[in-house]
Amino acid sequence: MITVTAAIIQNNGKVLAARRGPGRHMAGYWEFPGGKLEQNELPRECLKRELREELGISCRIDNFFCESIYQYDQVVIRLLAFLVTSNTRVCSLNDHDKLLWLLPHQLKRLRWAPADIPIMEKLLRMHGEPPL
Repeated sequence: MITVTAAIIQNNGKVLAARRGPGRHMAGYWEFPGGKLEQNELPRECLKRELREELGISCRIDNFFCESIYQYDQVVIRLLAFLVTSNTRVCSLNDHDKLLWLLPHQLKRLRWAPADIPIMEKLLRMHGEPPL
């Protein structure tokens, strides 16, 4: 099992969605940005590092939001999602080919990576929106 962190980055009522770039596993699918936990790294430390590397931003990691476990072909992913506050909406595209800031109800329009779907649906319910 691989543990991965994910950031639900919020700014002015909108949430950041990131599309996986060409040549990557699940290219073209949308996700909450984050990345793999390294050895001896705490989830919050991992998420801060990944957001710096992937998006070029520093954020405040707030509360743990939920966990999603999903089995892709040969690997099981344990995805730990955290609520994150950012003071900026300007991000770099280092690992993704597109970023969108969307209102929670707009998240349903995207084609999400399977491991991210339960997180997105919980976020929708939190905002009073029906899940998929």
